[in-house]
Amino acid sequence: MFYYYGRKKQLAGHYPSPAFDTIIEPFAGSAAYSLYRDHWKRNVLLVERDERVAEVWRWLIEDARPEELLKLPELKVGDRSSEFLHIIHAATKMAFAYKTIKITPVLARNWEISRRVMAANLHKVKHWKIVKGDYTNVPDIQATWFIDPPYRGAPGLGYKYSSKTLDYLELANWANTRSGEIICCEGNYGDYLPFEPLVLCKGVAGKISEERIYYRGPQYRKQISLFSCGGADSDMISDSLTSASSDSAPEAVV
Repeated sequence: MFYYYGRKKQLAGHYPSPAFDTIIEPFAGSAAYSLYRDHWKRNVLLVERDERVAEVWRWLIEDARPEELLKLPELKVGDRSSEFLHIIHAATKMAFAYKTIKITPVLARNWEISRRVMAANLHKVKHWKIVKGDYTNVPDIQATWFIDPPYRGAPGLGYKYSSKTLDYLELANWANTRSGEIICCEGNYGDYLPFEPLVLCKGVAGKISEERIYYRGPQYRKQISLFSCGGADSDMISDSLTSASSDSAPEAVV
């Protein structure tokens, strides 16, 4: 929906299609997987610990209108901005620590593209739900869990809640207790789950990195729940919201 360092817009097609009517992204970011093709038509629950990112999603889901997005002012190269939605359009993960940013040609171009993309796709997210909080706050329901945390080690630094703040063994244990389908993303340093190579990606200055995946299919849920029954995914979403809610490098000034 918007530019976000580490988003999966270019990679979404490499991941398995969702097997359930509900998609949960416990590290929401820009939710590129849920927006890919017709994934957005499902019941989508986003969970985001960074309150600034969660607020962007709340505004898009609850308040924003396409015409309003198109009227957002252009960014002029050389000016400065303290708007978080502008700052994250810089082509660097360190932007999350910036309080103000100088508008570069790259940032201005990213913002201009993003305004049009957000306006054109806004209708897709109006039935989605957003929860501000930690991934552990979300009750376990049968769903497609698209787990895209800050990658372990240096690639996951820069975010407000970076790789330094995550206990990856705890994350692995949590992921393996989810009901339904598990799609977990990682990079070269992911070793807390049995990740397998997915695709090689070319990054800044031609640097090659390996995207890796841990996948556990929906048949796992069928095996352990042969004699159980439950309500519709959409009803579970409402229950989970009630429970969970309680709880280029640009010049910058940090």
